Formats: sequence, structure tokens, C-alpha cells
Amino acid sequence: MRLSSVLASITLALLLFQPALAEPARPEPPVSWKYPPEMPGSRVEVYRKVGDVELKAWIFEPKDDAASSKPRAAVVFFFGGGWRGGTPGQFLPQCQYLAQRGMVALTVDYRVKSRHDVAPQECLRDAKAAVRWVRANATRLNIDPNRIAAGGGSAGGHLAAATALVPGFEDDAASKVSSVPNALLLFNPAVALAAVEGHPDLLPQEKLDDIRERADGRPQEISPLHFVRAQLPPCIIFHGTADEAVPFPTVELFQKQMQAAGNRCELKAYPDQPHGFFNPGRGKGAAREQASEHYYRTIEQLDEFLVSIGYLTVKK
Repeated sequence: MRLSSVLASITLALLLFQPALAEPARPEPPVSWKYPPEMPGSRVEVYRKVGDVELKAWIFEPKDDAASSKPRAAVVFFFGGGWRGGTPGQFLPQCQYLAQRGMVALTVDYRVKSRHDVAPQECLRDAKAAVRWVRANATRLNIDPNRIAAGGGSAGGHLAAATALVPGFEDDAASKVSSVPNALLLFNPAVALAAVEGHPDLLPQEKLDDIRERADGRPQEISPLHFVRAQLPPCIIFHGTADEAVPFPTVELFQKQMQAAGNRCELKAYPDQPHGFFNPGRGKGAAREQASEHYYRTIEQLDEFLVSIGYLTVKK
């Protein structure tokens, strides 16, 4: 064998077996776990008043460009916290990202048990009012009223799903404007709040009892899984298979029933991940880095979904 051939073979072997260069770590997304939240890049409006309580929406708008005159798709996010606490700052990074991609993104406050002594039913009234307010103000906010998504995590994911699936809980004076979103973006959502016929082991009894207590003894009336039917908005769900707060089988059943009814429902399963796995800024060391990576992965999958339903354009 010629020397040149030997050298070429050695060079090829070195290229094939050299260790891959590690990708540079991506920056940790900004997040605000305070209440009231710090929300850089937003402006604030009041979307609803209940007595002396003013409920605010933090609005993130795209920077002006050549397409700014065209109505944009929008998303309204609802934070998690078991209907008892939480902060709109949870969805700060998603709002900043989607505004940069061309959507109008809002994250809203709603009444909770710890601050306002309300049950989840009142949380749902606020959530429906938020979607309705966005649609009623679509022209002023430069939003397409037929491209409004509702999103959220945990209890906030429940509220987002419930705005589309659960009937009632409307403000009669404003009911001429629909509170039903056109798409659902759900992160470990609580979709099953009561026992489901034919699925006796879906939720443990202690969890059913806890939800019943939180929901003033009437959980089924606001349980999205119990209202699955045809012609519901397209939906994407992100969920960890090791979630103990909202067991993974609940979203598996939700997806199955949604698809059986002819609805589009995608489930992105994250193996061995716990509740809230997508939230950056939690934990320390490797756990914190992993949470940030899961944020980036979910936002990439969210982007793909929004492109597929015409809310975003393909990245250049």
C-alpha cells in the first residue's frame, strides 16, 4: 500500500473517532417567580375588575417590521399554582420568545385561593374573561380574532383547556364575544378533575379527594376531560411521564378521547420528568441546566406546532 493511502486511512480514522465537540450551553431564559412579577419588555393593561380587584395582562408585542400592519396571532398564558397561588411571571420566557417570533403574547393574572379566597370555578371565570377581552380588543391590539391560543401550566393548563371545553362560567354582559380560544398550548395540564367512568385507577382516591376539596365539592363541572367532543381547537401537550402532581395517564386518556372525537391533539412525552420540568430557573447545578434545556426543547416543539397551524411563519 502506498504511503499516501496509509496516511489517508489514518486521517479518516482520526476524524471518525475523535470526540464530538460539545455544543455551547445556551443561556438560561429569563424568568420571574416574584409576585407581582417583573416583566421586562411588556406593557400592562387591566382586563377585568371584580369588586376592587384589578386583574392585569402583561402584553408582549413584536417589534415593528414590514408586516406589522397585518393582524397577528396571539396567545394568552395562565400560570400554575394549584389555583391557590403562582405568578404570571412563570411564562415570561415563552412570551418574550413568541413576541420575538411575531405573535402578540400575553400572560395574565387571575384570582387564586391564597390572595382572593376563591375556588377554581372563579379562576375559570377570570380565564374566560381574559380570552374574551383579547378578542374584544383584537383590532386595537392588532390581533387576528380567529388566531388566539390559550396556554398554561398545571392549574393554568387546566384553565386554558377549560376555556375551550367547559361550558358556562361566562360574564353574561359580555357573552356576545366568544371566550373560546382557537388553539391550546398545554404544559402538564390538569385535565381530569374527577373520576372517569371506565377508568377507576386513573387518579388515586387521595388526589380525587384533594381536588374535590379545592373545587368546592364540584370538580366535575370544570373537568375538561368530561367535556371532550368534536370540533375542538387543535391542541399540543407537554408532559413528564414521572409527574406525580398530574399523573401522565390523565393526558394520555385526554389525547385518546380528543383524537377519537376527530380533534387534533399532540402529546409530547418527556420520559422520567417530573411536574414542572419545563420551567427554567428552578433548582441548582445539573438540575437547573436540565430544566433550561427542557424549556428550549419544548419551545422548539411549540414553535413547530404554531407554524403548522398558521400562527407563525417558518424560521428563516
